[in-house]
Amino acid sequence: MKTGLNVIKWTVVLVGSLILIASVTGNQFLLKGMWAAYLHGNTSATISDAQFFDTRTVEVGTPAPWKVSEFYYEWDISGDLRKSLEETETVAFLMIKDGEIVFEEYWDGYSDSSRSNSFSMAKSITTMLVQCAIQDGNVKGWDQKVKDFLPELKGEFADDLTLRNLCTMTAGLDFNEHYTNPFDITAKLYYGQDAEKLMLEKVPVVKKSGSYEYQSGATQLLGLAIMKATGKTLADYASEKLWKPLGAKHTAEWHLDDENGKELSFCCFNSNARDFARFGQMMLQKGNFNGVQVLDTAFVDTATIPFAVPFYGHSFWLCDDYNTHIFYQRGILGQYIIVIPEYDLVVVRLGHTRLGNDEDHSKDFRVIVEEVLKSQGGLP
Repeated sequence: MKTGLNVIKWTVVLVGSLILIASVTGNQFLLKGMWAAYLHGNTSATISDAQFFDTRTVEVGTPAPWKVSEFYYEWDISGDLRKSLEETETVAFLMIKDGEIVFEEYWDGYSDSSRSNSFSMAKSITTMLVQCAIQDGNVKGWDQKVKDFLPELKGEFADDLTLRNLCTMTAGLDFNEHYTNPFDITAKLYYGQDAEKLMLEKVPVVKKSGSYEYQSGATQLLGLAIMKATGKTLADYASEKLWKPLGAKHTAEWHLDDENGKELSFCCFNSNARDFARFGQMMLQKGNFNGVQVLDTAFVDTATIPFAVPFYGHSFWLCDDYNTHIFYQRGILGQYIIVIPEYDLVVVRLGHTRLGNDEDHSKDFRVIVEEVLKSQGGLP
């Protein structure tokens, strides 16, 4: 009994000390991080951590159901692909060809309606919303200066920074992209209370724009600029300009910071495999979905070709290693919306982990692409 009381006492002291230290040092975000991750048996963010965040709903309009192919029950995943999907704790794998579902499988209690965190796939969504704002006339163009919307932006090169720099990862911010250090700026942005204050006060533009460096802070600034330009929340604008025109069946949820209720635009758009696939199908069709021109065709062409490096365009990852053009949205734990135009294919994978990189792309991504291409006769 005495031992149990001592454990409780020291646990209370430890927790109290951590709270005090976090408060005094201005690192309150650590408390949320500990609660959401470590105290729930995790070491980092997870695909189901929307439960620990305030979110804003991305509303649906009239659903446009997917057609199911007559070959739906004939296609299956190969041994190598199945092994990789299971090794990386996949929860959803979906394949759409010619605009029809030809295969889908779910694991770990997930279904075609289960929401999952998109992580950095949301970067592409935020970029799409900038294009919508350009089409609406709220933004002059991709080369408009960021300070037109965020005049508080700091740094020696802040005056020259453009929206295009933000979406192509050529912004030159003082932002170290690190996913395991709990004191790093990335953790502060993810778990912190005020994303706008953090970005405008603590993340100056310290380099001349033009050189590629992947920085989540760049997309957070992009989202803040859209909100200023449109006067709308990202979730509301996404509902109006993307989710409803794409005929999404289920509402989505977008993570918010704690203090100002602004979306974390660099990540955390939560949806399911079938609805995520709508982004890929729309991009495959040059911005058109069910006869509605959602995004300008010229933008789709520009976004899916290299900008500063061969493997990255305007917030889309690029892979031309298999004698065919491939572009895709990517999240840190192996969230993918893969588009292979030559074969009229969209592939979605959602799950808990991914394998390490093989050059510029993860090994599990390569297994997916290689096995899918083999099924289409694109690889021997």
